[in-house]
Parts: sequence; structure tokens; C-alpha cells
Amino acid sequence: MYGTPRFILALCVVALAAFDTPASAASDLQRAYGIIAKKTFVDLTHSFDATTPVWSGFGQARMTPAADPHTRKPYTIKDNGFRATFYEMVGQYGTHVDPPAHFAEQGITMDEIPLKQMILPLVVLDDTRYLNKDPNHAFSVADLRAWEKRHGRIRRGSFVALRTDMSKDWRRNPERFKRTPFPAWAFETVKFLAEHRGIVAIGHESLDTDTTDAMDSETYLLRRGLYQIEVMTNLDKVPPKGALIVVTWPKVKNGLGFPARAFAILP
Repeated sequence: MYGTPRFILALCVVALAAFDTPASAASDLQRAYGIIAKKTFVDLTHSFDATTPVWSGFGQARMTPAADPHTRKPYTIKDNGFRATFYEMVGQYGTHVDPPAHFAEQGITMDEIPLKQMILPLVVLDDTRYLNKDPNHAFSVADLRAWEKRHGRIRRGSFVALRTDMSKDWRRNPERFKRTPFPAWAFETVKFLAEHRGIVAIGHESLDTDTTDAMDSETYLLRRGLYQIEVMTNLDKVPPKGALIVVTWPKVKNGLGFPARAFAILP
């Protein structure tokens, strides 16, 4: 029985399958990388420093040379062969991630957000078309439906970002960047995206999600288990759909927010 051609053939098929699967998977990744490497990457993250605009309730960061805890003498390349910086700042600083736990007692923290939620299809909604008539326009469900009529239904599992071009004031006019009110999300739109489009996360250029101090949108979003990226930039360089977003941040245990690095891979 074990010497029959049929049995030997079956063993060969199993063996080939065992050897082929990893190679096939590796070649799939190699092909994917070959495609991605040729694409255009767009940085969606602001650089930040001690002068960076921040919510007044948190205050500015302090960045000082790291020093020997015993001598208090700052480390230098000349004397020590290296240098480092001591950072003192709130987690919600610069372009940053807000995990559910930021607003929800039982919400997951930033170290618990699944890795597969850190690379997602990227949708960019354009609020700038409404700002000439209403400089503080809240992007509505009607606006969203008009967008979908032009570009198609938003895919489930997407990251949806709101372009307002506020980021252009980040460096050139920080006080204007921090203005209140400002263009942002309408609560009904955030709710609609979560309940009817099954999105994973949202992002925006402003320091906050809402056009009002009530924080309805942010509270709803985070307590529903979604996350957000605030203070994004360069959304004007990303198409309405078809791009991917990659977002990452330090894995702070029980972290409630931290500066993030986000970039888009264009189609």
C-alpha cells in the first residue's frame, strides 16, 4: 500500500505544499513591497517643539538637554560621546493619537490598539469647499452624501480624515491656528460614519474634533471604541480615496495619548 504510485504522489503534493506556502507568502510580501516602494509617500505629521500650538489647558512642552542625575551636568558629544533630550509634555501634543481610554473609563489604551488598525484605507473629505461661505463649517451628513455621490460609498474599515487646510497656519500663524471656533466635524457625521460606514478611526487638522466646546463628537467616537489622530497636515496632497494611511506611536503602557507619526501611501 505505502509503495503505490498514488500514495507516493500524495506525499509529494503534501511536501510541495508545505514548502510552497512560506515561499508564496514571502513572494506576496516582496511583490507588495515592490509596488509600495514605487509609490509617493506623503507625511501627514507636523514636527513639534516647545513653541508648538497646544490647548491652553495643557500648556507648552519643555525640552531640555538630558543631564547626569548625579552631577546635573548635561551630556554632550564632546564630553560623553552622546547627547539626549529630556521631554516634559502632555501626551496630546502635536500630531497625536487619542485612544478610546482618553475619554472612556473602560476604553482600550494606545498600547492595546490592534496593529492591523494602524494601516488602513484612507478617505479624505474636503471641507474647504464650504469655508468661503462659512469659515467655521461643520462637515455635515449632507456634505458626506454629496462626497459619496462623487467618489463612491466609504469602505468599511477605513480611516476617514477631514481636510480643512487649518494646518497651513501651524507655523505661519499659530494664534490663528488655535482660534475658536474653527472648521471641524458635525456630531451627526461622526455618528453616521461609525454606525453606518463602519470606520475604524478619524483624523483632522484642528486641535479638537468638534466645532463647539461640548466635545460631543470626540466623546461619542472614543466611547464607541474608535480612535482618532488630531493635528494632521498635508491632507491637500492626498486624493479623496485610494490611498493608504500608516499610523504609529510609542507603545506606552496604559497610554492615554502621545505624539504619533502618520503618512499616506498614494495610489
